[in-house]
Amino acid sequence: MEILKIGITGTVGAGKTTFVRSISEIDVVNTDRVASDETALMKATTTVAFDFGRLTLNSGQILHLYGTPGQFRFNFMWDILMPKVHGYVFLVDTSRPQDFRASRRLLNYMKQKTQSPLIVGLTHADSHKAWKSEDIALTLGLSNFVTKPPIIEVNATNSHSVAQCLILLVEQLIQQGINVV
Repeated sequence: MEILKIGITGTVGAGKTTFVRSISEIDVVNTDRVASDETALMKATTTVAFDFGRLTLNSGQILHLYGTPGQFRFNFMWDILMPKVHGYVFLVDTSRPQDFRASRRLLNYMKQKTQSPLIVGLTHADSHKAWKSEDIALTLGLSNFVTKPPIIEVNATNSHSVAQCLILLVEQLIQQGINVV
């Protein structure tokens, strides 16, 4: 059985931990700790190392899911995890335009760490504050039709929605010639 390492990344509060928890077939290993900075204004805990989950596909292929921290002060974990992933999902909370600049900065950082295929997952798209996917693509600097990664709405709390996102990523991996079967 081949193991595919999949990164789940994005800014604080984008839904990374929830994404991994909603699809993992094992109890998720997580490193959430009490938030001790401005993150505490958004949520009580934050990931300080990574979340780990696992999913076995019908083909016997195993996905190892690594949810990264969202804070730039934990970028040493990005440096450890991202060069080793086969592909990654970059989550963006569509209802938090105040985070879009940090999202763009983080996406650019990730692109420097790995050339692996990526999917942009838009969370909270059902919010009345949500931005449209075209506007988020422009904000993230993803306006080139040829190089723009697939962008999909994903409900991180819904395992079916998360599965659809991962299916799209696996399709990208197959197109890139990465052995998935």
